[in-house]
Amino acid sequence: MSNAPNQELQVIDFHIHIGLREHFNPSILRLFGMSNPALQEQISEFMKPENIVSMLDNYGVSRAVVLAEDSPKVTGVVPNEFVAEFCSHYPDRLIPYASVDPTENPNPAETLEQAVTGLGMRGLKLYPSYQYFYPNAYQENPQMKKLRKLYECSVRLGIPVMFHTGTSVFPGARLKYSNPLFLDDLAVDFPDMKIIMAHGGRGPWFNTAFYIARMHSNVFIDISGLPPKNLLRYFPKLETISEKVLFGSDWPDTLNIGANIEAVKNLAISDRAKTQILGTNAAKILGI
Repeated sequence: MSNAPNQELQVIDFHIHIGLREHFNPSILRLFGMSNPALQEQISEFMKPENIVSMLDNYGVSRAVVLAEDSPKVTGVVPNEFVAEFCSHYPDRLIPYASVDPTENPNPAETLEQAVTGLGMRGLKLYPSYQYFYPNAYQENPQMKKLRKLYECSVRLGIPVMFHTGTSVFPGARLKYSNPLFLDDLAVDFPDMKIIMAHGGRGPWFNTAFYIARMHSNVFIDISGLPPKNLLRYFPKLETISEKVLFGSDWPDTLNIGANIEAVKNLAISDRAKTQILGTNAAKILGI
């Protein structure tokens, strides 16, 4: 079993994806081929725990959050069981996050409970623009009361909930569901739930994501899928919320995690802010 790399600066990647060829819809595999042709051809062969950990070692990453995906309408299904078993080979390095589709699953809270208590998963990832639901739909839609139960379950289990926010290049994604403004209701209604805005409202909603993170002590931004060299253009006052920002690569969509880490280190922000973004904030959320 591999030990975390010895380094003065702890780097935690809060957002990577895994999966075999049969887990993804054909359109997604084609997009993988455009960004990473070698991986697209050998995706099932490469997706082994030892290969992922070796890659993290090469980039100086101590730990990574590994995401399941229950989005059959758009991307596919990477099962909770697959991710949990995958991460179990390196529990000191790979941190499994569950996924559940609250529109298709008749009891998403029960599925989440089983993923956490039965499989040892440590967080939840929801994909509103792929699963076609408004995150705050529990307020007015009687058919989505199960969404409130899902959030209540996450609070009871003490796990963070990550939401895809902002744009997507995947065919079939519906942008209207991924406005981070909907998470403002969740931050108020569930003050004990840690809420992570993946991709920081990418595209039209950078400002919205920034102000929601600044307003609410339980809301964070993960910068996965964003070129780190442009972060100060997207978030000019990034330094003021540096304790709310998490480094993430969105691998394999992002090929070179190391280049992204270096880009964060080269930002015109304080060393303290860089340390927080690259690892300290994530360590606190993960209880490391």
